[in-house]
Amino acid sequence: MAQKDAQLARDVILALIVHTPRHGWALREELAKTGEIGQAWSLSKQLVYRAIDSLEEAGLIRRASPKDGGGAHRIVLSATAQGKRTAMAWLDTPVMHLRDVRTELVLKLMLRERFELPLPLFIDSQHVVFDPLIASIEKAPAISPMAMWRRENAVAVKRYLERLGKL
Repeated sequence: MAQKDAQLARDVILALIVHTPRHGWALREELAKTGEIGQAWSLSKQLVYRAIDSLEEAGLIRRASPKDGGGAHRIVLSATAQGKRTAMAWLDTPVMHLRDVRTELVLKLMLRERFELPLPLFIDSQHVVFDPLIASIEKAPAISPMAMWRRENAVAVKRYLERLGKL
C-alpha cells in the first residue's frame, strides 16, 4: 500500500472511531466491500488492523476492554483528545488534487454527513483549491487523449462541486 493510501486508511478509520468508538471487527465490516463506507472505498482486514496499530502508536486512539461481562470479549477502540482534533481537522481540510475526488473527497463527504457537519463552508474551501486549477485545465488545448481526459474530469469535478453547493 502506498504511503498516501496508508494515510487515507488511518484518516478514515480515525474519523470512524471518533464518530463511534468500536472494535476492530466492526471497522473491518464497515470498510469491507459490502459495508457502507466500503461501497465507496474498501480496505482488507490486514490493512484495517495495520492502520489501527499505527493510530495507537501515534497516540490518536486507545484500546479498552468493555465494562460489561456479557458476550464476546472485544477490545473497544476510542479516540484520544488529540485523535479527535486530528480527525476533525482532516474532515475540514479540502482535497488538494483532482485525482483524489473519487476517493478522499467522497469519503470526507460521507463522513461529514455522518457527523452532521455543515457542507457550505467545506465546499467553498474546496472551490478555493480547485477553481484555479480547473480554469487552467479548461483554457489549455485538449488535443491529446490525456489532455481531453483531464479536461473532462475537471469539468465533471466542477459540476459535482456546484451540485453539492446546492444541497
